[in-house]
Amino acid sequence: MTGTQRRQQLIEIGRALFAERGYDATSIEEIAQRAQVSKPVVYEHFGGKEGLYAVVVDREMSMLLDMITSSLTQNRSRIRLEQVALALLTYIEERTDGFRILVRDQPAAAAEGRYSSLLNEATNQVAHILAGDFARRGFDTSLSTLYAQALVGQVATAATWWLDERKPSKEVVAAHLVNLCWNGLSHLEADPQLSSEWRAGAGE
Repeated sequence: MTGTQRRQQLIEIGRALFAERGYDATSIEEIAQRAQVSKPVVYEHFGGKEGLYAVVVDREMSMLLDMITSSLTQNRSRIRLEQVALALLTYIEERTDGFRILVRDQPAAAAEGRYSSLLNEATNQVAHILAGDFARRGFDTSLSTLYAQALVGQVATAATWWLDERKPSKEVVAAHLVNLCWNGLSHLEADPQLSSEWRAGAGE
């Protein structure tokens, strides 16, 4: 196994253990044992458990943020909401271990790489988009951050719940989240659906 392959193996093993047990309950000994290497090999690649954890979190944060950022490029507001909800739910579905790591308690020294900091970044992007929408509609643009906090918080909380439930499907969950965000409680649709282009691409 090359050095690059060994490093990737250790990252995957660490990712699985951190997701299963959390940072504190995971040891370098167990990581090395699962990789069938000695502890010095782990130290050589990452300098210790905290270094390995930082690499794992950084990769997960980058992947999730890229998915959320790319979901905010459409022109229509409702489509953007659908994409954000689907991006987060798809990440949870495809990288459950990674999401569990991001929402777990992290080392006190880890000032960056927290799920909350990622949500703050997403909120800032949504607030920027809403400010443009509000300006075009003659609304108070200073309230865009408030609305962004509410929208991102709603999707994030529901996504964390769905982590364990997994029912209904992510498409149904996303449709209902957008239903509430877009229509409000007083104008809920009885049977919300994602926009046609996203229903068609759901299985891709």
